[in-house]
Amino acid sequence: MPQPNRTRSDHARATRDRSDAARVIPLRPRRRRGFAALLMTVAAGLLTGCQATLFAGLNATARDQGITATRDVVFDARHQLALDVYRPADAHGAPVVVFFYGGSWKSGKRQWYRWAGEALARRGLVVVIPDYRKWPQVRMGGFMQDAARAVEWSREHAGEYGGDADALFVMGHSAGAHIGALLATDDRWLQGVGMKPSQLRGFIGLAGPYDFLPLTDPDFVDMFGPTHAAQLNSQPVHFVNGDEPPMLLMQGTTDRIVWPRNARSLGATLEKAGESAQVTLYPDIGHFAILLAMSRPLRGKAPVLKDTLDFIREHAGVQAAAALAAERVVSAP
Repeated sequence: MPQPNRTRSDHARATRDRSDAARVIPLRPRRRRGFAALLMTVAAGLLTGCQATLFAGLNATARDQGITATRDVVFDARHQLALDVYRPADAHGAPVVVFFYGGSWKSGKRQWYRWAGEALARRGLVVVIPDYRKWPQVRMGGFMQDAARAVEWSREHAGEYGGDADALFVMGHSAGAHIGALLATDDRWLQGVGMKPSQLRGFIGLAGPYDFLPLTDPDFVDMFGPTHAAQLNSQPVHFVNGDEPPMLLMQGTTDRIVWPRNARSLGATLEKAGESAQVTLYPDIGHFAILLAMSRPLRGKAPVLKDTLDFIREHAGVQAAAALAAERVVSAP
């Protein structure tokens, strides 16, 4: 994942972030040492290639009571891409969330994120988790086209799964948040499937890279282009023009993989363009912890699920918000 250079001004902003009570969410102090140790173990596993084992463990903790899962639905036969749908068993007119997982645009599998799909579905959402092709099989254009097709499929088929096609949200973590943010800002990608960003009800980003030039890693240079002009096409912040959906940008202040300046920069740019942008910062939360706070073992360490649901209720529209409030699902503790 690209790491923007940290400067003195970044350090100063991080210091201000910790003292800004209006934007920083306080976390529970209990069992902090144990939580920190667990996160270190998790991060070590992710960075040493043990993702499959980690996510298998999280999937084992998921509770699927009251949830209907439809897996391996092909949405792009040409490229052998499929998706999974998680929904409340009695979903009707519910908001739809297309969730893009992370992995530096190089790795990851939708099957690893069953726990995340079920966590969101248990709160009344129809959740779509799609495949997308990755580098080096494709460069940016390939995975962005895949993402746009997944959103198109979700809009066309929402009603078949109890969802509301007019209450469509895009959500992602890390590289997945970058993909979602580009869909919401650079209208070329959704135009390719007959849609436009303003048809999205909102974008929800977890630790996303939105403003991360310059690139120095050869993999990312190959992925996004060899010149500065080419690389600008990978920057969501570069495409803000006042026609974006509302955005919730969630970020941990101790993230050292995607610096918090990414969320601040995109949020400020959206606000300058008159768009709705909410930047939510969680102190002492890092790059993986913000995602894992959605899981049963680490839930409550950051209110990611609550903040996501609050944002969706606010922007889903009257009917979908009412359907979300009326869902009779049992939220896991």
